[in-house]
Amino acid sequence: VQLQASGGGLVQAGGSLRLSCAASGRTFSNYGMGWFRQAPGKEREFVALIRQSSTTYYADSVKGRFTISRDNAKNMVYLQMNSLKSEDTAVYYCAAARIWTIRGSEYDYWGQGTLVTVSS
Repeated sequence: VQLQASGGGLVQAGGSLRLSCAASGRTFSNYGMGWFRQAPGKEREFVALIRQSSTTYYADSVKGRFTISRDNAKNMVYLQMNSLKSEDTAVYYCAAARIWTIRGSEYDYWGQGTLVTVSS
């Protein structure tokens, strides 16, 4: 599975962005899809996860503000980000895993990342 993330940019605090992740390969629907982020000088952290069945799970820091979704027919996964805060500034990565996990080390495939900058 090859992944291509897009949709990042500069947005003011309180604004919204939608990230997209395009996946190649016929087995996309077999994978759980996650979003992770890495802020400057910080470790990568889990953001959101969606199962093959579309069950979702979120980090506490984004719960209620971010929504992950997927379209298996289009091989796409999305991250709708609302009420953005300056602390959401990071490079965001999509990733694919065969298991239900929030551990980045257990993901099999990664996209290249897209930068989100939230100005206060």
